[in-house]
Amino acid sequence: MTAYLESFLHTYGYAAIFAIVALENAGLPLPGETILITSAIVAATNGGMNVVAIVVTAALAAFSGSVVGFSIGRYGERHLLRRYAHRLHIDERDLRLGRYLFQRYGGRVVLVARFVAFLREVDSLLAGINRMEWKRFLACSGAGAAAWSATFGFGAYALGKRIEIVSARAGIVIAALVLIAVTIGLWLLHRNRARLQREADRLT
Repeated sequence: MTAYLESFLHTYGYAAIFAIVALENAGLPLPGETILITSAIVAATNGGMNVVAIVVTAALAAFSGSVVGFSIGRYGERHLLRRYAHRLHIDERDLRLGRYLFQRYGGRVVLVARFVAFLREVDSLLAGINRMEWKRFLACSGAGAAAWSATFGFGAYALGKRIEIVSARAGIVIAALVLIAVTIGLWLLHRNRARLQREADRLT
C-alpha cells in the first residue's frame, strides 16, 4: 500500500492528497490518514514535498470532505431514512433521541472521530442526518481537520520512517480506547434511555 501511494504521490502530488483525504471524509473507505503520513515521510526523507503544504492541503481536504458528507446527511435525510430506517427498526422516537444526543454531544463526536479511521468516514454524515447546527459543525470540523492534519503530518515528518511503527501501535491503542468508550456510552445510553427520551421528546 505504501509503495503504491508513494507512486501515486510522485505522479499527482498534492492533488492526490487532497482527493483521497476529501473523499474519505465524505464517506468513502479510502486511506486518507495513510497518504498523509506517507507524504510527510516523503517530505522528510526525499525533500520532494513541503510538509507545511502537505498539512494545509490535508486540513482543507478533510474539512471540504466533511462538509460534503454533512450536506448529504442533512439534505438527503428523508431519502436515507425512508430507505433504511425500517430495516434498522428505527422509529420517530429513536430519531428524536438521536437528534437530541447529537445536538448535545455532537461537537465532541466530530472532534474525536477525526482521529479514528472508520468514524472519520461516517461522523459528518451522521451529524447531518441528526441535524447538528451548521455553525457548530463547521467550527468543530474545521478544528478537528486542522488538529488531525497537523498531528499526523508534522508528527510523521519529525519521526520519519519510524512513524510507521509508532502509528501502528497508536492505532491499536486508539481503537481499543474507542471500543471501550463506545461500550460505556452504549451502556449509559441503555441505562438512561427513558430519561433521555423524555428530554428529547420535550425539546425536539
